Amino acid sequence: MIDPLAFVHPDAKLGTNVSVGPWSYIGSEVTLGDDCIIESHVVIKGPSTIGSGNHFFQFSSVGEQCQDKKYAGETTQLIMGDNNVVREGVTIHRGTIQDHGITRIGSDNLLMANAHVAHDCIVGDNCILANGVNLAGHVEVGDYAILGGMVGVHQFVKIGAHTFIGATSYVNQDVPPYVICAGQPCIPRGINSEGLKRRGFEKQSILAIRRGFKTLYKQSLPLEQAVAQLKESDDVNVQGFAQFINQSTRGIIR
Repeated sequence: MIDPLAFVHPDAKLGTNVSVGPWSYIGSEVTLGDDCIIESHVVIKGPSTIGSGNHFFQFSSVGEQCQDKKYAGETTQLIMGDNNVVREGVTIHRGTIQDHGITRIGSDNLLMANAHVAHDCIVGDNCILANGVNLAGHVEVGDYAILGGMVGVHQFVKIGAHTFIGATSYVNQDVPPYVICAGQPCIPRGINSEGLKRRGFEKQSILAIRRGFKTLYKQSLPLEQAVAQLKESDDVNVQGFAQFINQSTRGIIR
């Protein structure tokens, strides 16, 4: 149902059973999948391709031009998956041609009130960005990551899967998967064992990840030596730990 007080551009493509509330704006080059709910006072601009079952709450701004001063009106995109919840005041910007030109958000994410996802970010699946989280441009967030309230993430930082970042932290280097961290700047505190249990990781894998964390952070080893030991693990998750570190461009939190 489209409220008579809403504006939907004639070029916008809406799936079946889409609800658009009063005073919301759906611009041209916007594609919305089935069963999306757009509450009142929501702005969605394009080019944006948004999947099914997404719920946008009031005053969220989705698919707007980015705030990068280099942006000069080039055609860039937002691509979003399914079943995301975008709460009040969230802002999500399209990409820039200085990167791949696309901001990507996966499926089943919760973006709480006033969170910001800047240009060219990549957010995986099943993530939680709590109130006031700010992702600068080109940030990557892995699956099942949880960022506490008011976390700020520096541009180009990569946050691994299954991480937990404490509220009000400032993240200026890459966060390896499975790690709990907090602080200004952010420092490692342990592994997200409770989250791993909830997601079905076996006990032996969690123990292996804990040993990998100790190798990396508790044995005072040079980084190259620690990574070499992580690669020797029989556990595929610990090997992924090492792979993430090898691919880091900003260096990891230490």
